[in-house]
Amino acid sequence: MSAGKPARPAGIGLYGGTFDPIHTAHLRLARALRDELALDSVRLIPSGVPPHRPPPHASADHRLAMARLAVAGEPGLDVDARELTPGASGYTVDTLAALRREVGPTLPLWWLIGADQLAGLERWHRWQDLLTLANLAVAARPGFGSLPLPPAVDALWQSRQATDFANFPAAGRIRALTLSPVDVSATAIRADLAAGGDGLGALPPAVLGYIRRHRLYRIESI
Repeated sequence: MSAGKPARPAGIGLYGGTFDPIHTAHLRLARALRDELALDSVRLIPSGVPPHRPPPHASADHRLAMARLAVAGEPGLDVDARELTPGASGYTVDTLAALRREVGPTLPLWWLIGADQLAGLERWHRWQDLLTLANLAVAARPGFGSLPLPPAVDALWQSRQATDFANFPAAGRIRALTLSPVDVSATAIRADLAAGGDGLGALPPAVLGYIRRHRLYRIESI
């Protein structure tokens, strides 16, 4: 870097989900996004009622409170409640457009998705616009390279992969985060909680305490 030239901002990571409830695998992904891309911060964005899946089991207020408890004291991790506000569309492209207006055109944004979400990207609302607003980080488990992708998504994957990790643009690139598998799911955690368990040991202590105080996930059809 030449003398006097300001450092390029490292960027912001964005991780959306129902977080119903938030658990240790969620935090592991958020930390990996922060650390592998050397980001200034990662914002966890609890969704409202997703347009493409059944509504969450816990209310928006409870899921927001649990997310905030989970990231308390975690350097660089924060919670963004914008998708829980009245009138929020729930579409990722609208959330990214609002964030891009707030941060300006030059700050890199990284939206974290799973490999299964990448395979189904064509079903997302205005999916072609996503990479005009942000970069995509894909949480790729071992064997991801053999996962078949639809032709249009595969073409995007092949043409937009990031190669220069020291000079990310504000938007338009895709990068895989390679993670070892974690055998935990929110569905299994809810089932264990409904049976009186501790969430399979996969909940931050503050989150488990909140769930017990508010008697969440106790009466539920699994």
